[in-house]
Formats: sequence, C-alpha cells, structure tokens
Amino acid sequence: MSVWGPEFLKLALAHFLALISPGPDFAMVLRQSLHHGRRAAMLTAVGIGCAICLHVTYSLLGIGLLVRSSALAFTLLKFAGAAYLAWLGVHSLRAARAKSSAGVSPAILETAGGDACATLSRSAWGAGFLTNALNPKATFFFVAIFSTLVSPRTPRLIQAGYGVWIALTTMGWFTFVAVVLAHERVRRSFLRHRRWIDLALGALFLLFAASLVLTSLH
Repeated sequence: MSVWGPEFLKLALAHFLALISPGPDFAMVLRQSLHHGRRAAMLTAVGIGCAICLHVTYSLLGIGLLVRSSALAFTLLKFAGAAYLAWLGVHSLRAARAKSSAGVSPAILETAGGDACATLSRSAWGAGFLTNALNPKATFFFVAIFSTLVSPRTPRLIQAGYGVWIALTTMGWFTFVAVVLAHERVRRSFLRHRRWIDLALGALFLLFAASLVLTSLH
C-alpha cells in the first residue's frame, strides 16, 4: 500500500458513511425516479456528482475554508440552500394535491424527443446539481475532510484524485439508487402511494430548509 493508502481509506470511509445517509440528494433521486423515470433519475445522479466536483475544487483551492470562516458568506449559502429546498418542498406538496393517473405514469425522458428531450435532460441534471451544490452541509463536509483527514503534504494531484474518486462513487451510488427505484415493479409500487410519498417528500424538503434557517439564526 502506498504512503497515501491509509489516508485515502479514511477519506473514502467518511465519504461512504455520509453517502448512504438519507438526505436531500436521496430525496431528489427518489422524486425524479417516481415522477420522471430511470433516465431522468440517472441524469440527476450525474448532476449530483458534478456538484461534488465543485465542492472538491474549492476545497482544494482553499476557498471553501474561506467561505466556512466567513459568517456572512456561509449564512448566505445556508439561506440560498434553504430557499431552494423550500421551493422543492412546495412543488412536491402541490404535486401531491394533483390527481394521480391510473397505472404507471410514462417516463417522460424515455418518450420525449428532440428539443423537449434536451430541455428535460438539462432540467434533470440541474435538479441534482443544485440540490447538492446549494447544500451548506456538503460544503462543511468537504472542507472538514480535506482539512482534517488529508495531510497538507499530500500532493495536489493526489488530492484531486481523491476528489475524482468521491465524485465517481457518488454518481455510481445514486445511479444505482435510480435504477433500483425506477424498476417497473418498484416504481409501480411507489406510484400506488404516490400522493403520500409526494406529501412525505414535500415535508422532508421543508424540514431540511427549516433546519438550515434555524442553524443560520444561531
């Protein structure tokens, strides 16, 4: 094992434990799988992974530590994240009020074509990217692990490699989640209880938003 092996294992374990913990990213992939099907959910997973690259980049550049140490900047980030999560919550609650159609609703991206498909694909990717990028807990997590688990003597190239691993494993995990949740049987089962799931997701997003606001006020 290389000299950086133990360091990488500690970082990979910390990331894995954070990855499998339910949070806004998982809720978003669940929502996309339920409403739009497998392809949209997978593109959302890719968007989440791209946001991880953003977090890793500013952590390596030291910008993340600057943001974390600036009360105003970190508070603004929290409020931006809370606003986006609250919007998702309201959107889910409104969807729960709509009448659900019989059977399994069509997977929109699988049936759309041309410009509509491109627009929906960007929307799915953007949903994943914004959900993760505007999550201040993700900011804190990456600044924390790169400042505590990674030695300052570790070459930047090796640290960038750590970041690539984290981004790829994040994409892989949520792609797996998307495939499982969008499976016909699983999706059909979810859609039988679509209204209640939308209500639960709406409440969950609003809870995440309220949590960010409350922490900002302390």
